[in-house]
Amino acid sequence: MDVIQAITSRRSIRKFKALAVSDESIETILRAAMQAPSAHNMQPWHFVVIRMHEILSTIADFHPYAEMLHEAPLAIAVCGDCQIESNEGYIALDCAAATQNILLTAKALDLGSVWLGLYPRTDRMNELKKLIELPEQIIPISLVAIGYPNEQKHQVDRYQPDRVHFNKFSKIQLK
Repeated sequence: MDVIQAITSRRSIRKFKALAVSDESIETILRAAMQAPSAHNMQPWHFVVIRMHEILSTIADFHPYAEMLHEAPLAIAVCGDCQIESNEGYIALDCAAATQNILLTAKALDLGSVWLGLYPRTDRMNELKKLIELPEQIIPISLVAIGYPNEQKHQVDRYQPDRVHFNKFSKIQLK
């Protein structure tokens, strides 16, 4: 699957089959995540692969949009290391780029995924930090549920030409 096809066909999948994701696929996903751009190339990320059903279900209990974790075979917590990040405020952006690479790589591997927001919701961040025993300087930014999809979603064209502006913000649009 080429990158344009992965981008345009990727959808949030919230229903998963009871099939394990291979270690090889997980490593491919993590390698792609670590290829993401980051401010000053600091790569301030750590990834926690969560496969334990008890942990996934506990997350679903405190995260209001994580019900799918009761059936997902795994999730990846994308975390930022405050001791590595040299530019305050960029850690969430760097980890978001890594998260997008996870989503696109999952799609390219015929896996389904959904991005579950943590940052900047401190209640969600603190609960996950405690649950997966993150050190003080490591903060959870996002969580991605991954598995073989048990639902089909059609490709949607989200292009909105009225949101495109050239050179300056203008209400006048090119046709």
